[in-house]
Amino acid sequence: VQLQASGGGLVQAGGSLRLSCTASESIFRIDAMGWYRQAPGKQRELVAFTTSGGRTSYADAVKGRFTISTDNAWNTVYLQMSSLNPEDTAVYYCRANNGRNTYWGQGTLVTVSS
Repeated sequence: VQLQASGGGLVQAGGSLRLSCTASESIFRIDAMGWYRQAPGKQRELVAFTTSGGRTSYADAVKGRFTISTDNAWNTVYLQMSSLNPEDTAVYYCRANNGRNTYWGQGTLVTVSS
């Protein structure tokens, strides 16, 4: 597994979760990492991404509630999620890019109960 995601689970509305995704040593020179999510019956959508050049972007639905960050080595990306609501329920996937290559994690399920 080249990208290993973890941290999903069941949380009540208003709660918080922190997702992590670690890249294997086979992926080098990562220049962008991000999180996507796919809710049941919906298409996968971008949640947040960050680049080694310092650019960060969030989906409107999560601005002010989610924060993306990486470790200094740029092999782990985090997604701190706060003020969760049932609409955030989805499988969350991490993604890493190193120039021409794109890598996806296996997904971690986040369920927010009302």
